[in-house]
Amino acid sequence: MLESSNLLTFNGLANSSSYDAFLMDEERGRLLVGAEDHVFSFDLIAWPATPSKRDECKWAGKDYVKDCSNYVRVLQPFNHTHLYVCGTGAFHPICSYLEIGKRAEDNVFRLASHFENGRGKSPYDPKMLSSSLMIDGELYSGTSADFMGRDFAIFRTLGDQHPIRTEQHDSRWLNDPRFVGVHLVPESDNPEDDKIFLFFKENAMDGEHTGKATIARIGQLCKNDMGGHRSLVNKWTTFLKARLMCSVPGANGIDTHFDELQDVFLMSSKDPKNPVIYAVFTTSSNIFKGSAVCMYNMADIRRVFLGPYAHRDGPTYQWVPFQGRVPYPRPGTCPSKTFGGFDSTKDLPDDVITFARGHPAMFNPVHPAGGRPIVVRTDVDYQFTQLVVDRVEAEDGQYDVMFIGTDMGTVLKVVTIPRESWHDLEEVVLEEMTVFREPTPITAMELSTKQQQLYLGSTLGVSQMPLHRCEVYGKACAECCLARDPYCAWDGTECSRYFPTAKR
Repeated sequence: MLESSNLLTFNGLANSSSYDAFLMDEERGRLLVGAEDHVFSFDLIAWPATPSKRDECKWAGKDYVKDCSNYVRVLQPFNHTHLYVCGTGAFHPICSYLEIGKRAEDNVFRLASHFENGRGKSPYDPKMLSSSLMIDGELYSGTSADFMGRDFAIFRTLGDQHPIRTEQHDSRWLNDPRFVGVHLVPESDNPEDDKIFLFFKENAMDGEHTGKATIARIGQLCKNDMGGHRSLVNKWTTFLKARLMCSVPGANGIDTHFDELQDVFLMSSKDPKNPVIYAVFTTSSNIFKGSAVCMYNMADIRRVFLGPYAHRDGPTYQWVPFQGRVPYPRPGTCPSKTFGGFDSTKDLPDDVITFARGHPAMFNPVHPAGGRPIVVRTDVDYQFTQLVVDRVEAEDGQYDVMFIGTDMGTVLKVVTIPRESWHDLEEVVLEEMTVFREPTPITAMELSTKQQQLYLGSTLGVSQMPLHRCEVYGKACAECCLARDPYCAWDGTECSRYFPTAKR
């Protein structure tokens, strides 16, 4: 790829590392990257932790080199001219505003001199998995809120409301979670019903007989949740979670489970209420190493959240579906004109709040579309880490092309083609590309449809590669067509990028 000038890699930038937080700014045509002690816009801003904070971090027994820097973990659009950025701040999380100007030609890129406490926004520990999303000036974060990394929560901060979070130290709500993604998905045409979905993995709840320590989860919250009035004050009243299954049915009914959720990508469709969800998993098994990609539909997810709640009962404390009376309005429903006419979660009846507090988990799991993964890799020396998907208009319709990053620094470009139906997919690997000179896990991926480029982050640096390289598919029409790359077509003289509008 280097020889064909298809790859641009920036490494050793300002002696930084951990290029893990990406934000694609399509309007200004630039990529923003959060790293150790820096925010890059391929302009450079240094934002190191202060010497005193670094010393405190060292005195607290942390590794001065690996832990006591400012690892930028939150990079979110705040308004037309500013981003909101947070970092670990040498185990003293810190946030600020980054001015980027209205247009690219404004050439503004500077950090405000005013800093805010980053607790509940950025993790303390750079190794902790956390995730965040800014919506309407409010920041939703799944992160750890203490120095020891024991108090995990889903927070909403900033904005005019009082900060709100999940119930503290209750393993039924969150059990040592590691957060992978946060997304907003509208439920109806009424914005009062908007829901925030969180993707995370956590330890199984006591008595969940899965035989597995780790479980992949999808959680939901109402955007207009204001907490309870007497109970669950400044706590979520609409939080629910369900298990995300990604398994291969095996002989004797023994499934191979992929439980370690690594990354999620939401592919928006014409209907914003129904994006397709792609998720990357690995195994937590010591016996064999494997990775899988599963695809989920919002209809299946909503069905699970409308199904039975998980309930612990009886002498064995088994989890069973709750059979009793569910209070009205149904816990997890957003207060809106659509359902039941409650104006605020503060108006919800006490029995709804009590039930919500004791039943955050759903009994049924969410199964993938088609009942099985769309891509599986076992007995290979790498595992999947990241995923982005591009919807491509080809000559014969639309295809979703997956770019899958691995822990060896390679990228697989994969397309799945239905043979007879969506239950029977053929997986076609178009290319497998080595992106970094040394094997290093890919920790961030971002797609620019405008630039037709893919950006990749790792501890070593940031790479940019094109989404398509039609010229590599030989010099003949047959070779071009047999490559089955939806980006490419034979134009009469060479294999080139296919444009649906071009007359050819």
